[in-house]
Amino acid sequence: MKYHFETVERTLSLTQSSSKGLTSEQAAERLSRNGKNKLVEAKSKSVFRRFAEQLADPMIIILIVAAAISAISTVYEAKTAGKTAFPTDTLIIAAVVLINAVLGVFQESKAEKAIEALKEMSAATSRVLRDGTVQTVKSEDIVTGDIVLLEAGDAVPADCRIIESHSIKAEESALTGESVPVEKTAETLKAPSKLETVPLGDRKNMLYSGSAIVYGRGSAVVTATGMNTEMGKIADAISKAAEGQTPLQKKLSQLSKILTVLVLAICAVIFAVSLFEERAVLASGNGKLIFSSVMNMFMVAVSLAVAAVPEGLAAVVTIVLSIGVTNMSKKNAVIRKLTAVETLGCAQVICSDKTGTLTQNKMTVTDFFGDRELLAKATALCSDAQLNADGTVSGEPTEAALVAFAAKTGIDKNKISETEPRVGEAPFDSVRKMMSTLHSVNGRIIQYTKGAPDVVIDKCTLALVDGKTVPMTDEIRKKAAAENKRMADKALRVLAAAAKEYADIPEDTSPDSLETGLTFIGLIGMIDPVRPEVKAAIDECREAGIIPVMITGDHKDTAVAIAEELGIITDPSEAMTGTEISSLSDSEFEKRVESTRVYARVQPEHKTRIVNAWRKKGKVTAMTGDGVNDAPSIKSADIGIGMGITGTDVTKNVADMVLADDNFATIVGAVGEGRRIYDNIRKAIQFLLGSNLAEVLTVFVSTLLGVVVLKAPHLLFINLVTDCFPALALGCEKAEKNIMRRPPRKSSDGIFSGGLGFDIAYQGIVVTVLTLAAFFIGEWFETGKWIFTNIADCEQGMTMAFLTMSMCEIFHSFNMRSQRGSVIAMSMGGSHNKFLFGAMAASLVLTTAVIEVPVLSSAFGFTPIGIAEYASSLALAFSVIPIVEAIKAVQRKRGKNGVK
Repeated sequence: MKYHFETVERTLSLTQSSSKGLTSEQAAERLSRNGKNKLVEAKSKSVFRRFAEQLADPMIIILIVAAAISAISTVYEAKTAGKTAFPTDTLIIAAVVLINAVLGVFQESKAEKAIEALKEMSAATSRVLRDGTVQTVKSEDIVTGDIVLLEAGDAVPADCRIIESHSIKAEESALTGESVPVEKTAETLKAPSKLETVPLGDRKNMLYSGSAIVYGRGSAVVTATGMNTEMGKIADAISKAAEGQTPLQKKLSQLSKILTVLVLAICAVIFAVSLFEERAVLASGNGKLIFSSVMNMFMVAVSLAVAAVPEGLAAVVTIVLSIGVTNMSKKNAVIRKLTAVETLGCAQVICSDKTGTLTQNKMTVTDFFGDRELLAKATALCSDAQLNADGTVSGEPTEAALVAFAAKTGIDKNKISETEPRVGEAPFDSVRKMMSTLHSVNGRIIQYTKGAPDVVIDKCTLALVDGKTVPMTDEIRKKAAAENKRMADKALRVLAAAAKEYADIPEDTSPDSLETGLTFIGLIGMIDPVRPEVKAAIDECREAGIIPVMITGDHKDTAVAIAEELGIITDPSEAMTGTEISSLSDSEFEKRVESTRVYARVQPEHKTRIVNAWRKKGKVTAMTGDGVNDAPSIKSADIGIGMGITGTDVTKNVADMVLADDNFATIVGAVGEGRRIYDNIRKAIQFLLGSNLAEVLTVFVSTLLGVVVLKAPHLLFINLVTDCFPALALGCEKAEKNIMRRPPRKSSDGIFSGGLGFDIAYQGIVVTVLTLAAFFIGEWFETGKWIFTNIADCEQGMTMAFLTMSMCEIFHSFNMRSQRGSVIAMSMGGSHNKFLFGAMAASLVLTTAVIEVPVLSSAFGFTPIGIAEYASSLALAFSVIPIVEAIKAVQRKRGKNGVK
């Protein structure tokens, strides 16, 4: 229904209500039939579904298959030998899978709970007429037909048709983007003759959920609740916007597929090689022997699968992101999705709403012309805003700015209202564009008038110049006009003030009688000022190669002035209006989007077009905002940033990140944290894949040589303990000094970009050589010979290989602190990672325990080793640092990847 075209009486009839409101019984019945007055939220995933999604990862599936093969092999071999054996390998693999899945579910649930703390109804309670009396009810219990009583400061709980309006002004920026409050009336709108559609902002007799009353009072009948409101319609449309993967998700999915194919290929090759080597056994016809041989081949494949799959990768990435989330929450940035923090780190464009995000959403007097003290006193008295005891001001933003200006000047409105009480008034209306008040001062009556400069000055016959009242002249008018233009050119909203004196209260207090023969006092200019920290944040974003774009519903002149002040643009030609956007086709608009930095007078659909145009250019785009009108574009952006204080529930629910302090500068910290996290994840990936490559090559070479260097449980221990702890420690590495002075990486960059693939390859080979060397040294210590026969079960060689690989990877993790930088130079420069030292100590203790504690040593098939063997293993392991340092030095010298 288009209630704005209906009379009050007709609207009451259509909603089956009356001027006295509903009865409690009627309200209860409608609430039961139509449901709560709140937006429908998507059902959260069950714990079981989240757990199942964790297990659906290809790498995890490989591990599950490996566990099953391991269990079958263990049980069969034990049964064949007439013994009972516990499948230890299977238990270890199952534990890895379970721990990874539980951790993933826990972190996802934790992230979802973070936003729950921010969710609140915009109007917790509302006053309504029920059973003929005024009652306070929960806003979610309001129903169609309720008569709502509203006054300045109230949030509108539902869509309503105004019944009675006493100078009501509503702040509707959350819906329309217009920062200036809109005057409301109870009068019926006349339907256009051809197109019966009136924009929301022009429906003067309607109030909408998500808006707030900033001036006046009145009553209204509820016409729509919940998802049937205009806010609800937008919320419903949001669900239709497609969600895509973040860059990190795409890269990890790509990596997972590559590893899956690689593991299967390697296992197939090794299995084929093993079949060829065991061809004599297979041709023997001995069933038990053949089965045992085949199972041994499978176990080799299992070892390779375990070696090739970085079991800790998913957990490490999740935990590193979680650490980043915790750090960001301490800086007032609440992350709803773990991977979203990385996306902000590679953001190339940030589209920001102006009102409340770049600006303070609070009108402030910044300029004036005339006697300051008299201007402050006149405009404060000629307003309905109130100065609160705590120093804050309540009321319509423009009038609140005037009262605040007076307070800063040393004039307390509450005190002067007592000494100069108001005795009459001519309220403001949009036709006159003025407001006048009469005050009793020492037995005389003083009138103060404020309004649009051109109108007020036209009513003046006198002017106050240098403290003296003189006749109004053309010269004074030109001076006032020049000052008005000067302020207007800075996008200030300018008001003129005037006065008039009477011996007694005039009999005729009509506007026409009062507002003539006035004395011009001066001009006051005000603006919604920028947040003081935003300019520095914009400068830092620009230095980091990020393009800031301002999108607002305000007028173009205001938007340009704010953007120039912030340094977003240098020329007005870089600004565009919503009307211009509508006149362009998608292809035409895409040609201009890169040269446009400011968009004014836009509608919600324009914001989505802007975001999509940037994304089509291949730019990772972020969108900030607080109003419902921002929600669709936030949903469409690579990462949506909502406001925790002024943001609506709809916006916060679709945002990837919520700024708890509504501070644009918080985004700068989030960008830096996102970049640091991605850098550290690459370091962890390089470390884990290099380690896994070393394990694969070790198993591969040992299989070709016919020896067993490491078994599946050994590899799992290394992957779960030796690898995971340093990888997590790398996730805590501090940001590099130039992290916010380099351009964002391209979203098309692969995981192995920047020479990472080569580094993984050579580092994996180095660790392999050191591990195999330890194995054969162990054989030499045990037998005194360098031989390749009868060492399939060389426990001492296996033990030394295990110790060497474990500690080699620990020492190698220090190399990973920088892809090209010298770890020695970093340490000498005072840069340390205490978590890495902790990981090294913990891994050394645990590895030693596995070797030396009898129960564990027996379970893993190790034998205690002497000091010489122990020292030899540690020396081999430590040598990975100088080897990699030497290669890094060569790479730096050659200037590889632009690093000098």
